[in-house]
Amino acid sequence: MLITGAELADGRVRDVRVEGERITAVAEGLERTDDERVIDARGKHLLPGAIDVHVHMRDLADVHKETWASGSRSAAAGGVTTVVDQPNTTPATVDGDAFDEKATAAMESLVDYGINGGVTGDWDADTLFDRPIFALGEVFLADSTGDMGIDLDLFREAVRQATAHDTTVTVHAEDATLFDDLAIDGDLGGTGREARASAWSDYRTAAAEAAAVERAVTVGEEAGGRVHIAHTSTPEGIDATAGTDVTCEVTPHHLFLSTEDADRLGTFGRMNPPLRSEERREAVFQRLRDGEVDVVATDHAPHTVAEKRAELLDAPSGVPGVETMLPLLLESARTGDLPLDLVRDVVAANPADVFGLPNKGAVAEGNDADLVLVDMTAPRDVEAGALHSQAGWTPFEGLRGIFPEYTLVRGEIVYERDPVTGAESFGAPVGENVRAE
Repeated sequence: MLITGAELADGRVRDVRVEGERITAVAEGLERTDDERVIDARGKHLLPGAIDVHVHMRDLADVHKETWASGSRSAAAGGVTTVVDQPNTTPATVDGDAFDEKATAAMESLVDYGINGGVTGDWDADTLFDRPIFALGEVFLADSTGDMGIDLDLFREAVRQATAHDTTVTVHAEDATLFDDLAIDGDLGGTGREARASAWSDYRTAAAEAAAVERAVTVGEEAGGRVHIAHTSTPEGIDATAGTDVTCEVTPHHLFLSTEDADRLGTFGRMNPPLRSEERREAVFQRLRDGEVDVVATDHAPHTVAEKRAELLDAPSGVPGVETMLPLLLESARTGDLPLDLVRDVVAANPADVFGLPNKGAVAEGNDADLVLVDMTAPRDVEAGALHSQAGWTPFEGLRGIFPEYTLVRGEIVYERDPVTGAESFGAPVGENVRAE
């Protein structure tokens, strides 16, 4: 396959040749060989496929929420070519048998994937590290959806084990002792979009996140291990990692939504950590713009519409987002709010570097041909009905995004959209575990 005349994120215009699973040439004036498929990319941008290091593909006991088939279709349609699944499924991925069960389900994936091992009081580190796990985590330092909270001693043991096996610990950082119970003591309104969801933000305080991030940084530095803070939602949390070896990620919902959207969304806007004030959202976005955020990842956590319509204290936390991350960020690049090369870095180059994926994250000779072709002049409205997650809804309804025309995973076209008619097609499942030998 030859992709001609594409503009890269750094402004260079290049032809890109793909042979088998790899990029074999990135140069000007490449000539077509016999029977080679040519994609004319003049006037369009070619980017490395996004690496979403934080998803919950559900499946197993929760196939009504999402499956690897539906979730990976959503990923491919959003330009994500690698996903990393978190362990708080049913069964939780805390031992080798549970890993094997999830790995079997993941064989339906269109995109490449990693599977994280979980850390609980009854986790089996020996059998987990016998498998090709991607990392440990998301390790909860406070209660969240699911019973995955751990104490500091267990966290230290997780970091020790991860360091011994040359892997990373991903941390959900919230200190539950700093939650404000008074915020959810009283009339919270109705169900679904009628609930006073801003109360959830008042309850899970910004101070709770900052304190937990500081604690995770201290433990990581003491152990000399690799620690990554998931879904940092506050400028204080990001600042706590500054000048350290600890890396951090932010989510699109903490970049593009705030408590000003909470009551519009109702329980559909309940997630952990919660939405923050508009002032904090702007500060988090500014830190992204300034290069102080390592990774953007989605925390894609689909639930059905019926489940999210419950009372605020009963509704599950989480929102779908794997399909809208890259489009929303690209729209910010189109409008000048973010540099395009920074978008490339936080969704592709940096995740590949932080988590040790040397053949991914860049449009470069010898790399996996994980590629996304987009037309930066053609934004579209985000519409739930046009997305592919089984959830069937999105918190980003009505925002604008730049969606892919082609998505390739190791040289295979897994998603194609006709730019004129909008007709779509998907390839067959080709995803592989990126840690498997």
